[in-house]
Amino acid sequence: MQLNLLKSKIHRAEVTDLSLHYEGSLAIDGEFMAMVGIREYERLLVGNMANGERFETYAIAAPAGSKTISLNGATAHLGAKGDLLTIMVFAQVDEAAAANWQPRILLLGESNTRIIKRPVE
Repeated sequence: MQLNLLKSKIHRAEVTDLSLHYEGSLAIDGEFMAMVGIREYERLLVGNMANGERFETYAIAAPAGSKTISLNGATAHLGAKGDLLTIMVFAQVDEAAAANWQPRILLLGESNTRIIKRPVE
């Protein structure tokens, strides 16, 4: 049996930019992506804490160290600068691996400039 478990999460990521006329995606600081193991073009589930919207899109890397979280394309209608997002990726894991599974979680603060909790390595 395969289980769908949380693989990666960036919690309280603050939206820094919107780009309606982009083809679509969520741009995430490449450093944040590396910390939690999100790959470019990987499918994302995103929850907006400000308005309750939940949507799926894919990740693209913003410059590492930029602190960028940008809603692009149609997703730009689902949030505003300053909104806090929970960005999640799930993985299919077999039962044996699930017994000791630990997701990689990053908790941000202060406009994405402070790391409150780092992922467990």
